[in-house]
Amino acid sequence: MTFVSAEPTPPGAATPVPNRIAGAPISWGVCEVPGWGYQLEPNVVLRQMRELGLAATEFGPEGFLPDDPTAKAATLAGYGLKAVGQFVPVVLHDPGHDPLPEVERAMDGLVAASASTVVIAAATGQEGYDERPVLDESGWSTLLGNLDRITDAASTRGLVATLHPHVGTMVESGEETGKVLAGSRIGLCLDTGHLHIGGGDPVAVAQQHPGRIAHTHLKDVRIDWVRRVQSGEVTYTEAVAGGMYVPLGQGDVDVKAIVTALEDSGYAGWYVLEQDCILAGSPATGSAEPNPVADVRASIEHLLAVADEAAAAGPSAAGE
Repeated sequence: MTFVSAEPTPPGAATPVPNRIAGAPISWGVCEVPGWGYQLEPNVVLRQMRELGLAATEFGPEGFLPDDPTAKAATLAGYGLKAVGQFVPVVLHDPGHDPLPEVERAMDGLVAASASTVVIAAATGQEGYDERPVLDESGWSTLLGNLDRITDAASTRGLVATLHPHVGTMVESGEETGKVLAGSRIGLCLDTGHLHIGGGDPVAVAQQHPGRIAHTHLKDVRIDWVRRVQSGEVTYTEAVAGGMYVPLGQGDVDVKAIVTALEDSGYAGWYVLEQDCILAGSPATGSAEPNPVADVRASIEHLLAVADEAAAAGPSAAGE
């Protein structure tokens, strides 16, 4: 499947959605959490991304690609992939910890690979995403101040900094996302799955704050699993292993409304396809579920269909 247009975008015209679809290693089960599951080799993941027609990818966790920024860029280029950005979980709320040096090291790799975006998550300082401490007002003040520092540092490097609401971090809910939007200047990475799981409304955020959204992680989730996570019946990791994330259009996130709202507002950023999964073994054996290639292909097809519908309909009421 090849959907990336070979035709250049005319000057002044918006880049078509098919040219703004990127992948992420987490859709192949590659994750920074210890014990997450079977970890595929980079050559398998990157080759399959390109075979699916993806033009670009996020870096994935530390250690997935070479540490050296030049080698990292060369690895992606060898598979014909552009670099989009990197997910960087860092502790932001501790006044005794400066997150900027860690973020700047990630920026080195992003700049070397001509990427555009650094995606920050407000890490708890603990491993995994199943528990998190409560943040007091002092912690919030420190966190928001660090977000502005990161925003400025990214800007000086020609990058856009975004905050990623993420389950099991200090910013996961709709209320906490609202605090970030009101109390800092950082852009938002709209993750449609994590925000939904955290009790937020990704459709409302897309419709009400399109100007703050600089990056998008498109996910779809099953509401039955979401409710079990929210109630504490299962952990986030257990829900991922159980199949909480599904290809776009097969869950309970209104992907069409989100994409329509963003495109109506003039959003020109990436749509990163992310379906968090945990592999029990190598998909090459035919015995492992889920099947990353089949699932990403289904998500691509759904997003293209939704984008076509939005373009044919023109500006909607949500975008007026």
